[in-house]
Amino acid sequence: MLDIQARLSALGYRVDPEEHGEFGPGTEQAVRAFQQHRQLLVDGMIGSHTWEELVEAGFAFGDRVLYLRYPSNRGDDVRTLQRMLNLLGFDAGREDGIFGQRTDRALREFQKNVGLPEDGILGGTTVDALKRLRPVAPGPGRAMVRESEALRRLSATLDGARVAVDAGHGSVDPGAAGPAGTTEGAASYPFAQALCTELSARGANPVILRTAQNDPAVSDRARAANEFGAEVLVAIHFNSDAKPTAEGASTYYYGREGWSSPGGQRLAELIQEELTSRLGLKDGRTHPKALPLLRETRMPAVHVEPCFITNPREEALIQDGSFRSQVAFCLAEAVERFFGRGKPSEGP
Repeated sequence: MLDIQARLSALGYRVDPEEHGEFGPGTEQAVRAFQQHRQLLVDGMIGSHTWEELVEAGFAFGDRVLYLRYPSNRGDDVRTLQRMLNLLGFDAGREDGIFGQRTDRALREFQKNVGLPEDGILGGTTVDALKRLRPVAPGPGRAMVRESEALRRLSATLDGARVAVDAGHGSVDPGAAGPAGTTEGAASYPFAQALCTELSARGANPVILRTAQNDPAVSDRARAANEFGAEVLVAIHFNSDAKPTAEGASTYYYGREGWSSPGGQRLAELIQEELTSRLGLKDGRTHPKALPLLRETRMPAVHVEPCFITNPREEALIQDGSFRSQVAFCLAEAVERFFGRGKPSEGP
């Protein structure tokens, strides 16, 4: 607990001195503020994702030597490097704080252009060179421009498109549960199956990232989607809240301070339009979130929560096969429109 409080304090979040070593209300408030700023799920708890973000937030640009390795270097220093390279016109890819092959290529290209050894190592000399050039900010970097251009070049057909579908949670981590005992892990898989059936009928080539029984880690799901060469990813979850009256649909795309995925945002907006206009679900809107699956996948990706599993009425909808088919139709319709077919169809 002392480590957590020290990290929060170092980042500028106030922790009540009287809670030294204890997780009190002041510490919880600081955690919530940190989660809100980092665009994480705000629950006030230090789960594995929040802890990893706390660690990454502690790395400032130039604090350590960065290079391509496995597992990848992750942190705010990597994200600063990506932003600087993108603003200078060297395509470091999405600004996700993960030092991958695209970041490595962009760094080597930068080093070549300024007359430094092309070793792909961000050491003191390369840090100084980047700081001297002082890339202008804010503004769209090369990665965001590239993704926006790719959206405009999308084929106007879903035929043969590779679509990754993730059924949220699983057997080990069942996720949230409704008042009647329905769990996210059990409910999301039939929805994923229904979506794959609808996508296949439209000519797409979908794949589900887990089976009904297993529960692969998020990084394994992201790796499977990347290796499949998915052109888009749709992850299906269900929302939860302490208030049983909370209702409605929300869709999330990858984004955090200063950067978001144009493709993910466009797909999220189309999904929200379909779910709310066709099914009459309350509009919980689209939101940028730094969720691990959205961060680690290389394609436009969305995390969809069609309704609240903790709402008795919506939990009953989740168990309704007709509703499941309607949601699958809406999601597939949004994906097809994303691939270029602008106008929505009349419906099933």
